[in-house]
Amino acid sequence: MGSIRESIHIQGVKHAILTVHADSRGRFLETFRKEWFPERSWEIIQANRSDSKKHVLRGLHYHFHQVDYWYPAAGRIQVGLCDLRQESPTRGAREVFEISEDKPVGVFVPAGVAHGFLALTDATLTYLVDGYYDPEDEHGVLWSDPGIGISWEVEDPVLSPRDLENPLLKDIPSERLPR
Repeated sequence: MGSIRESIHIQGVKHAILTVHADSRGRFLETFRKEWFPERSWEIIQANRSDSKKHVLRGLHYHFHQVDYWYPAAGRIQVGLCDLRQESPTRGAREVFEISEDKPVGVFVPAGVAHGFLALTDATLTYLVDGYYDPEDEHGVLWSDPGIGISWEVEDPVLSPRDLENPLLKDIPSERLPR
């Protein structure tokens, strides 16, 4: 069974340090248990998979209502997080770390925390969410925003048109930011 570590940077972000059981046949690990997050009453209602080529950057995205739980099924990714919650004691804090199939860590991302990832290799990320896709709850901030200051491990990532058009944090009206 895994162990849970609270982020020292962003309140509410949790890292599930997963235990790998390997033998000559392969390996087994639990990637998620609801009991790891007892303070949150939530129901997982959708599971997603994102396959990304090396140097693809997805983000930064944030939601007012949805929480995410990420697990790297294949490859290596660099995760970037920033607390955008206006009433959070860690507002503006950021966290950057690497997870991979060889360093299996699950990441719980609360609503209001901007999140993105860079595929350092071809990578597969699976994620669980507590809400169905809702375009009204899909928001973004520019991946390279100097006001956030995430130092990504690539200078010229591959981005979607949507992520290229995300605004700088300073240009987002306060009513479009999470509480």
